[in-house]
Amino acid sequence: MPELSHRAAARADIDIVHAALMAVIDESPYYSDRFKAHEKSRLTKRFLRALQAQDPYHVIVLLSDGQPGGALVSGPEYGAIFRYWSWIFPSHRQTRLGLHGMRVFDEHWDNGKFHKAYTFVRPENEVALALLRRYGYEQTCILKQHIFGQDYAVMEKPYTKVTKDYDSGMGMGRLARLRERLSALLGR
Repeated sequence: MPELSHRAAARADIDIVHAALMAVIDESPYYSDRFKAHEKSRLTKRFLRALQAQDPYHVIVLLSDGQPGGALVSGPEYGAIFRYWSWIFPSHRQTRLGLHGMRVFDEHWDNGKFHKAYTFVRPENEVALALLRRYGYEQTCILKQHIFGQDYAVMEKPYTKVTKDYDSGMGMGRLARLRERLSALLGR
């Protein structure tokens, strides 16, 4: 049985995570070509690095015997944590890495800062829906023709918020871009 682990993505992981993310977007049978083009233009390496700068655990690398085998990308949205994408690389599918990723995500993010975790899933994606349900997510509604004319199931899992303040999300202003460039120059 392989040893499963995880880590917050390092700056050096972004190339691998980004390439795998672009591939999973391309290969997914559930999304329209318009949605795929939108996601690929939005989820750039710069976007992933900005998420990392806000909190390194917004990009999590899932490991099997020390080798990257999947990833989770998330961000704060209105007092909740939104799972942008979570996937297992083709080389590690049909393993327990997806189950491991579900546990890792909740163990890290159910930290008192958020009311809930949520994500959008195409209603036809029965595998993703079953996995989310197995880990306590409930379908709260179907958003009809929500993203480029396609329906999406909203899957939510309650968390225990104890902090008074809210994470305001990610800003990509001039200061954030300057920090990113400085970090790149310093090799972080």
